[in-house]
Amino acid sequence: MPENQTTLGTRLSQDAGVRGSQHAVGLMAWLALGLMLSATKPLSAQSLTWLGTIGHPMSTARGVSDDGSAVTGWFTRADGKNFAFRWTPSGGMQNLGTLPQHHTSEANGISGDGNRIVGVAFYQVPYGGSWRAFLWRPENGMRDIGQLPGSGINRADAISGDGSVIVGTGIDYGNAIRAFRWTSSSGLVSLGTLGGSESRAFGVSRNGSVIVGWSLNHLGERWAFRWTSAGGMQGLYPLAACCGEAYGVSDDGLVIAGRAHSVVTERWHACLWTWNVSDYSPRDLGTLGGNESQALACTNNQIAVGWAHNAAGQRRAFCWTPSAGMIDLTAVYASLLSSGSYLELANDITPDGRFIVGQGYNAATGRREAYLLDTLCIGHSGDVDANGCIDDADLLGVLFAFGSTGEILGRVDVNCDGTVDDADLLTVLFNFGSGC
Repeated sequence: MPENQTTLGTRLSQDAGVRGSQHAVGLMAWLALGLMLSATKPLSAQSLTWLGTIGHPMSTARGVSDDGSAVTGWFTRADGKNFAFRWTPSGGMQNLGTLPQHHTSEANGISGDGNRIVGVAFYQVPYGGSWRAFLWRPENGMRDIGQLPGSGINRADAISGDGSVIVGTGIDYGNAIRAFRWTSSSGLVSLGTLGGSESRAFGVSRNGSVIVGWSLNHLGERWAFRWTSAGGMQGLYPLAACCGEAYGVSDDGLVIAGRAHSVVTERWHACLWTWNVSDYSPRDLGTLGGNESQALACTNNQIAVGWAHNAAGQRRAFCWTPSAGMIDLTAVYASLLSSGSYLELANDITPDGRFIVGQGYNAATGRREAYLLDTLCIGHSGDVDANGCIDDADLLGVLFAFGSTGEILGRVDVNCDGTVDDADLLTVLFNFGSGC
């Protein structure tokens, strides 16, 4: 029998009075404490919200405001056309439309206050089309942000937290694909390359001073880069000899998320570059037991989110921390998911690490949908699956996780102390049957 189950069985028998009245007194004390906790602590804020699809087949969330009150991304109609959305708890999913003379749109980033959204609008014709970067604001809707000198084709992939800087990719002179930086005063400005023919920008720090992405070097290899106005575009050393891509950067610009070729397998692995006094050091974040992974966003304290293959080759959303490593969000928050549902992608995370957005499969609707995950742990009364009834399912959830420790445990850590133990079990037992 596993050690944690043995320990649990022993403790339960002791709590039942097998070892004497002295322990029974201790149990009564625990129960009294449980009563006080259940009476004074608010319900857990941990929750999963499926954002819907406005009646269409699919949606995905790409960005979230600092406080989790606004989410952006796009939904997909039955004819395959995408349209940008902004979601709020009060207004639900709002279709942002597209630019004049354009047919579809996708939103890729949102400012910290949730009032500025960037993305790309598409104009499609049988033999080609055009992409145009846009900025959306509540007061004037979707507007074209302009172009690089060489072409009208571009896309916006991120906006700074303060809303002042937009980054993305455009076509410059000679059909050259270039990462760009936009401000209201400068318009689109090319960031150049690392010596190759192409570069793309995907992330920007809170004040817009640090931009990240990838560029081809003189050998035609993709290398992750960091750009600043003082230093220009600088390559980030990958895990192996080649290659790397950067997709997100922390508010302070000192942590960069992306992927790089693994030293061991040469497959793409999620990678976190962190500043160490004079340069950025890469760290392999591993996988969930499968071949590949990719980090898409990160925080100042080195929390990263993205996707990874599990042992079955399935793509699953992950959260990585320096102490806990890579965690499967579907497994940790299983109590918040209906049977058959899973979280596939984690595309963004708030600066404090509380809210995560992405795409998952909602078995209740049979659709891939955008989601908002609130990971804040506040002690609750034992309703592990948050269905309003404290019953066998909640008890079993705690029993199966008994002995687990860590900073991301989900609702089975009833009192949020980082350990699933007697205190959590007793809270469930004391409130068993409530709300049913």
